[in-house]
Amino acid sequence: MGGGRRARSRSPRALIEQNFGRTLTVGVEEEVWILDADTLELAPAVATLVEEAEGLTLPGVLKTELHASVVELTSDLSRTVEDAVDKIEHLRVAAEDIAQRNGLAIAAAGSHPTSITKDQPIAPMDRYRDFVEYAGPSARRQGVSGLHVHIGMPDADTCFRVMETILPWLPLVLALSANSPYFEGRETGMCSIRAEVLGFLPRHGAPPAVRTYAEWEAVVDRVIASGLAGDYTSFWWDVRPHPRFGTLEIRTPDQPTALASTTALVRLLRDLCAWAIEAPARPFDPGERAVYMQNRWAASRFGPHGKLIHPDRDEAVSVEELLRDLPVDAAGFDGRTCEADRQLEVGRKSGDLRAVCADLVARTRVQS
Repeated sequence: MGGGRRARSRSPRALIEQNFGRTLTVGVEEEVWILDADTLELAPAVATLVEEAEGLTLPGVLKTELHASVVELTSDLSRTVEDAVDKIEHLRVAAEDIAQRNGLAIAAAGSHPTSITKDQPIAPMDRYRDFVEYAGPSARRQGVSGLHVHIGMPDADTCFRVMETILPWLPLVLALSANSPYFEGRETGMCSIRAEVLGFLPRHGAPPAVRTYAEWEAVVDRVIASGLAGDYTSFWWDVRPHPRFGTLEIRTPDQPTALASTTALVRLLRDLCAWAIEAPARPFDPGERAVYMQNRWAASRFGPHGKLIHPDRDEAVSVEELLRDLPVDAAGFDGRTCEADRQLEVGRKSGDLRAVCADLVARTRVQS
C-alpha cells in the first residue's frame, strides 16, 4: 500500500516521508479475532498464523496487532475495490485454513463478546510493550477491532482537503458499520462500543482542526519532537493522512463480519474520496469538530437507529434520510440495520454469548 512519486514536504522541519502520487488506489486492513475452536474464547496464537502464512504465496500479509489474539489481514495495493476485496477474501481463507489446522478459528467483529481485555496477552513485540508501559490500562482496554481503508492520493494538499471534505460524513459510516454491541461479557447498550473504547487512547477521535496539510504536519512534528510519540502512526485519529504510503487512511468503521459488508464499506469510502477530490474545499470551521463528536457519539450509541446532525444543515435527521443525501451511491446499505443488530438478535434469542461467537465464526467464513 505504498509507492508513487516522491513529493516534497512543505513543513519547515520536513520530518515526515511522503510517497503520494497514486490516485484512488485501494488498500484494506482487517483486524480479525483468533479463537479456540472448541471454547470460542480468544486464543493468543497470532504467531502461529503469521509464521505459517510466511510460506504461502498471498496477495498481502498476515501481521501482528496489539493483542496476541488478533491477526491483521493486510491486502496488497489494488487499483479497484473489487481487486482489493478479492485479496482480503484470499487472506481470510488462508487465515481460516491455518487456524483450522491448529485447533483454532477466526471471527471478525468490532469486539469479542466475552473477552476480558485485561486478561489478554500482548503480542511479544517491543513497540507494543512500550505502548502498554506508557498507556497502561487505556492500552490494555483496546480489545476492539476496526476496518482500515487506504485510498491513494495525488499529493499531500489534496489528501488533507479530501480528509476535511469527507470528515463530516464519517459518523454516518460508523453508524452503518456498527458491529460491537458486546464487551467483556455484557450487552453494552452501544451499537459500537469500539468507538467509545478508542476514546481511552491519547490522540483519538477527529484530527485537529487546522487549515492545511503543512499545519497538520506541524502538529504531528511537535508531538513527535516531544518524545511522546514515535511517529504519526501513533496518532489514532478516525482518519489521517498516511504520507509514507501516499494514502488517506480511514479508520472509522467497526470491523465487519460478513465479507459483503467489508465490500460495501470499502466501495463507499473509495467513492467518497473520489467525490471529494473533485469537490470544492469545505470552509474552515473549527466548530464543526463539536458537531462531529456529537454525531460520532450518536452513531456509536444508536448505530443506524438514531439521528445525526446533517453535515450541511442545522437539523438532526435519521440515518436513512442522511444516507439519501450522501453525495455518492451507498449500494449495500439500507440505513435501517447494521451487523450489531444481528449479534443482539442472536444473543437475546439464545441467552448465550457463545452462540453469538459461533455465529460470528460462521459468518466470517468465506463461502465457496
